[in-house]
Amino acid sequence: MGNWDWQVFLQDPGGKDPTYWQWMMSAWGWTVSVAITALVIALVTGSIVGVLRTLPDNPWLVRFGNAWVELFRNIPLLVQIFLWYHVVPALIPAMRDVPPFILVVLALGFFTSARIAEQLRSGIQALPRGQRYAGMAVGFTTPQYYRYVLLPMAYRIIIPPLTSESMNIFKNSSVAFAVSIAELTQFAMQAGEETARPIEIYFGVTALYVVSALIINRIMAFIEKRLRVPGFVAAGTGGGH
Repeated sequence: MGNWDWQVFLQDPGGKDPTYWQWMMSAWGWTVSVAITALVIALVTGSIVGVLRTLPDNPWLVRFGNAWVELFRNIPLLVQIFLWYHVVPALIPAMRDVPPFILVVLALGFFTSARIAEQLRSGIQALPRGQRYAGMAVGFTTPQYYRYVLLPMAYRIIIPPLTSESMNIFKNSSVAFAVSIAELTQFAMQAGEETARPIEIYFGVTALYVVSALIINRIMAFIEKRLRVPGFVAAGTGGGH
């Protein structure tokens, strides 16, 4: 296309291995690692907090869950990255030796957990009250009727917003460049400057972000199709956005 030079990806930075293509694949690996690890943390933490926010007889746990969501949802992600990277290690000496990768994953995971917690809360509250009462009627404890009655249905009806969050976490992983994680955004900035071919470099990076998002979308669509309950339509699962 025009004066574009796609052979730039075959060049060796400074005449050394690896090529820019290999460097970009390595950066994609870091992006995927950050995103998937943060997603696991977000799902686990968000599920716990989402459940806490719907407990019927534990107002202090409900308040804790609400405070968690308000704290992590209302502070910009980039600010949270810098807080974890600069402030937390200063306040907690044991965190000074923690790799930046872990700090970024925690920041991204907790940020996303607040959104997932809100979605799960909406999903649980969208269920008919009779399901909770039915679980109590057969003698289930609170953990049991959440595990066997409420959560299996709630997760099914929040799969669409979970799909969006899973795709967003890949895009949000780009903030890792701020603490020198060698992911795609940092690669694009550095390689674009070194090669004087930013259009080609950013085109390649954008394509990898699109591929990542599409893979997540197809995986979640498959999960949604397999777990769909015929005839069940839940309303009010806006996810709190």
